Order: sequence, then structure tokens, then C-alpha cells
Amino acid sequence: MVTDTLEARSRDVQERTFCKWLNTKLESNGHPPMTSLVKDLSDGVRLIQLMEIMGDTSLGRYNKNPRMRVQKAENVNKALEFITARGVKLTNIGPEDIIDGNLKLILGMIWTLILRFTIADISEEGLSAKEGLLLWCQRKTAHYKEVDVQDFSLSWSDGLALCALIHCHRPDLIDYDKLDKTDRHGNTRLAFQVAADYLGIPQLLEVADLCDTAHPDERSVMTYIASYFHAFSSMDQAETVSRRVEKFAELMHSVWLSRNDYERRVRELLAAMAEIQARWSAVQFTGTYSDAKAHSTSFTSYKQTTKRAWVTEKQDVTTLFGNVQTKLRTYGLREYVPPSGLAIADVDAAWNTLLVSEAKRSRAINAEIRQIKESLRKKFADLANDFEKRLRVISSELAGIEGALEVQQQQVMQLQTRMPALVDALRAVASAEEECRTANVDENDYTVFTCQDLEFELQLLEQAFSKKIAFVDNQIVSRNMTNLTPAQLEQFESTFRYFDKDESNTLNESEMASALASLGIVYSDEDLDIIYEQLQEDYGAITFEAFINLLVEITEDQTSPEQLREAFQGIAADKPFVTELDLRVAQLPASTIEYLRGAMPSKQNGSGESEYDYAAWLDAVFA
Repeated sequence: MVTDTLEARSRDVQERTFCKWLNTKLESNGHPPMTSLVKDLSDGVRLIQLMEIMGDTSLGRYNKNPRMRVQKAENVNKALEFITARGVKLTNIGPEDIIDGNLKLILGMIWTLILRFTIADISEEGLSAKEGLLLWCQRKTAHYKEVDVQDFSLSWSDGLALCALIHCHRPDLIDYDKLDKTDRHGNTRLAFQVAADYLGIPQLLEVADLCDTAHPDERSVMTYIASYFHAFSSMDQAETVSRRVEKFAELMHSVWLSRNDYERRVRELLAAMAEIQARWSAVQFTGTYSDAKAHSTSFTSYKQTTKRAWVTEKQDVTTLFGNVQTKLRTYGLREYVPPSGLAIADVDAAWNTLLVSEAKRSRAINAEIRQIKESLRKKFADLANDFEKRLRVISSELAGIEGALEVQQQQVMQLQTRMPALVDALRAVASAEEECRTANVDENDYTVFTCQDLEFELQLLEQAFSKKIAFVDNQIVSRNMTNLTPAQLEQFESTFRYFDKDESNTLNESEMASALASLGIVYSDEDLDIIYEQLQEDYGAITFEAFINLLVEITEDQTSPEQLREAFQGIAADKPFVTELDLRVAQLPASTIEYLRGAMPSKQNGSGESEYDYAAWLDAVFA
């Protein structure tokens, strides 16, 4: 039971420490931190990000938002394969263990990564990893009599060893002699704080992990102490012979890798450029537009994809070659001479040849389809120009209609019978334009019109017909309303036009209510519904004629100037004016209020509020 408790406590410390260690990698590369190894590693995304950071390379495409288990398994497999490829041996762990959150195996895997990427390169006197790190700590703390580093557990529980490591390298940060050697928590807390604030060493452990346990977790302590080694190693002035040899070997190996990469990529680029030119030379056109169009599409796709990739690759290999030479010159080494045919000059020569072949290929395709495009241009231009001419004739005839209202009405209807043929002609224009678009014909010197231009003009003509018909019909209605004065007719017509927002020559129920209210005629919602339904039944819609007839009935039978004055006085609470607030309190529609504000004379009071003189307005309205 005690053993199980210790193991559980150790796992808790390791999980927290390892999670913080991994977060230092993620956050330094712009990724959000993790909160749980079990949860955050389960879909493989974070594991791939960590491997790309530690390996300083890209693992290629992966599922960035996996939802299914198989997608998560693919991600985890990719990361595990990369780890194995880097020579890291993983034991008894598979994708399912990470997906299902086997904490014990996950901790073991992360410890292996810490050993490989953080501790493995630590060496002292031929020792490596744990022994080398321990020897380094013992050497650095040997002159501190209160410190005796024998392991990565109890030796660190009083905080003095940590303070000694910092003091040894940076005595300006900690005054070791003035430390209270009995204050375990205070010394540990001080070391953590100084390391984080001044040395860039993240606090992977808690004070309690070292001071309040009989057996501090060895792996967690090693992970944290390794950060001290890496932080201070650059301050050690003397380099051993083995490190010099290792550094030089790494340099030469990196140069060798870069040279091989350069030569391989140059060979592939040259071969690809030669292959496509051979393919172009062998092509024979069939003489049809569809064949020429297919070749044109293929050539355009090549320039937008393959060619751009080659431009990038050419730049990259040139840069790579320059980097190799710079690195060699930096260390005084002999410059790199590529094999015959693989020099930058050879790449440039092949590229110039490719450009010549491209130009030849482009001219061949253009010559093949030029005649077809020219005929399509002429076909569209003939149709478009003819359509515009016919439309202009009808528009002129419509504008020239005059005479008695019934005669105008008949002439408009006769002229309107020519519109369907015009609509059919526009369809032919649109079809010809689509043929041009399919053939990539963008310019046309034979016409200034586009199908969109002509469609817009046709819509204007159709609107002109609608407005002309409505105007003549309304004039006939107005003429027949002999029981209304000219001033009333003009007022009622302007009101109808103002509230006919869509210019349909009809009003909906809301527009009708607003129009009546603007004339001082206000009904309840129930009465409005009845009036609207009756007019719909009598006229089919609230046309100008229906509206005028309604107003005739209202002005004759229901509304008088005196009644309107009384209505306004009620809204104004017997004031000689109304305010916008009075109108809103009376629950008039917003459109009615807007009309009244513009129609009634007004002045501003001392508070800057507008006062509307309804009496003067009614005097002006009623003759």
C-alpha cells in the first residue's frame, strides 16, 4: 500500500513536471500550453508539434482537427515513427496507449524524449546522461560545505544545492553566505525564483516536490537540473578536445547533407524541365477548338502550379548553394565545386532554355485558337449592337408618345408588344457572350457593350414602361375625380407616390395606414384591416384609383378640418404645437412621424427641441 502511494505521488509530480517541460517547447514556438498529458496528447496533434520543434523539421501533413479514432491513431503513429527514426527506442507503447491515456506509459515515453533531447548530450570525463550530469553538479558544488550531491533526490531537498549552482556561475544573483541554511522552503523558493527571472530556467517543480517528501522524484529533478546545465554550459570557457572534434564533425556532416540535398534537387529540377519540353515538342493539334482549349488550360495550369513550384525550387537551391559556400568560408574550408552539369550556371542555362520553349508553346496555342476567337468576337458584337439599336428605337418611341390619355394608353400597350422579341434577342446576346467567355475572349474591339450593360438598359426600359402606364392610368383616375379640387388631387397623389416605396403603383396595408395618417386620418388596427380587405375585394389591390376613391369617401363623409384640429390638439395636450415625443406617445408609425416632421413648419425651443405648428400646416393644407 505504501509503495502504491509513493508511485502515485511520483506519477503526479512527473506528470506536472513533464507537462511544464513540454510547454516550454510549445510556448517558445507560438503554440498554446497543455494542461493535461492524458487529454492533450490523445489526438496526436500536440505530439507532432513537439516532434517538429525538437527535431527542427516538418513532419508533413497531418490531421490538425481529428475527430475519429483512426485519425488520431494516424497522428500518433506519425509522431512515434519520427521518434523511432531519430534513434530513440520506445518500449511497450503504441498509439492506443496514448489515445486511451495510459499515463504510466506516456510518462515513460516523455522521459525517453527528455533523455534523448535534453540530457543525452551532457557528458563529463567520458560519462554520459545521468552520470555525466551528476558529476557536473558535484564539481560545481564541491566548494560549498553544506552541499553534498550524491543523487537526484534527497541531495536537493534543502534548496542549498540549487543555490550553490546559481552562485557558482552567477554570484551576483545570490549571496550564498547570507542564506539561512536551515530554511529549506525559503532557499528552494529563492533558487526557483532567481532561475526563472534571471536565467530563463522555467520552474518545472514546486517547492513541496523537493522539501515536503521523503523521496523527491528522480526523473523530475533530473529534468529540472538539466536546465541548469544547459543554461550555464555556454559560460564554461574551456572546451575539451572531444567537443572540438564533435563540433567539427557536426559541421562537416551538415555540409555533406546540404551538398547531397543540393545535388539531388538540382538533378530532379533539370530532369523535370527537360521532360516537359520533350512532351511539348511531341504534341500535335487536332484542329478542333476543344482540343486547343484543353492544351491552353493545361498550359495555364502548368504556369500557375508546376512553373511556380520550379521558380521556388530554383530560388531554394540557389540559396542552399550559397549557404554551403558561406558556411565553408566561415570556417576557412575549401569551397564546394558541384559535379559537372549541376552548377548554378547550368541551372540558369536550363532555365533560359525553358523560357524559350514556353514562349514557343504559347505562340502555337494562341495561333491555333486566334481565328476562332475573332469569329466569336464578331458574332457577339453584331448581336449586341443590333440589340442596343432596337432598344434605343423603342425607348425613343416611348418617350415621344403624346396626345389624349386614352390614345397614349393604347400606344403604350401596342409598343409594349415588341418587348418579348427584345427579351429573346438579349438571350441570344447572352449565349454569344458565354461562348466568348468559354473561349477566354475578354476584349472586343467591335462593340462597346457587354451583356450586363444591355440587360441594365432593358431593365430601365421595362421600368419606363411601368412608370408610363402607371402615370397615364393615374392621370385618367385623377381626371375622373371631378368632386376633388386640383389641390386635393395633387396632395393625394404626392402622398401616394411618397409611400409607394417599391414604385409598384400599389400600397400594402402598412403603407396605406402611413399614407392616411400623414393626411391626419388615423384608424384603429381593426378598422384598418376591414378597410384594407374591402379595397382588396373591390379593386384587387390598393391602386391609386382605390386610394383616391377611399379618400373621396373619407373627406366627404368622415373628416373635416375641425376634426383634424381636434385630433392634433388631443395629441398636443392642447398645446399650440406638437413635438416628436408627442407623436411617438400617440403611437403613430415611424414613417408617419417622418412625413409629418418634414411637412409641418417648425422652430426650436430653448432646449433645442423642435416644435411643429400643426395649425399653420392645416391652414395651408385646407383651402
